[in-house]
Amino acid sequence: MNTSSRYRWWVACLLAVAAVAQAGSAPLDGLAELLPRMQPAMRAELQLRAAQWAGWSGTQRESFQQRLHAWDELTRAERGATREGYLAWKMLPASERALVADAARVFESLPSSQQHELREAFDALDGSERRGWLLGPALGGDYPALQPLLAQLPGEEHAPLLKVLRAMTPSQRSDLAVLVQRSAPQDRAQMRTELAALEPGAISDWLWDRLDR
Repeated sequence: MNTSSRYRWWVACLLAVAAVAQAGSAPLDGLAELLPRMQPAMRAELQLRAAQWAGWSGTQRESFQQRLHAWDELTRAERGATREGYLAWKMLPASERALVADAARVFESLPSSQQHELREAFDALDGSERRGWLLGPALGGDYPALQPLLAQLPGEEHAPLLKVLRAMTPSQRSDLAVLVQRSAPQDRAQMRTELAALEPGAISDWLWDRLDR
């Protein structure tokens, strides 16, 4: 099940539980007839969400339904951007999440006029550069130089390659950007494969070898 489908299933579970609860039944009691007919994995998921719903306060349940309503009001493009941002956030190391959270708190403390100026400046960036900042504070600034290497990156290579890039120093990523610009488009797939297999201690030797060719 892909991420989008799993999200819809998670919401469907909670909505089913919410409907039963609003009808006046305890969630699991109200679903007793449905559960035996479900596949084991789906049954376990629904039971988990029922327990989650039962543990929420009335305020938390109302907040969930408000968020769901807000989600329904979004366009398809807005939903896609929200999912993309959420997945990018999940992939960030804890240290970078902390930096982003700190930056968000600073942003919220700014006067509204300054927030507006910063939003306008960000919106004025090239679309590719804006998406590059989804990689976090460490890689976001390097994305324009590394974009030819990361463009059309197969999904299974995404996490291993980003792990190596984050292990690099800014100077090493600068050297890598030189290599990327030197390389022919047909050679970049092999470069990605080699990079993704590197241990942190082997990065410098790999860069020196490549730069000397």
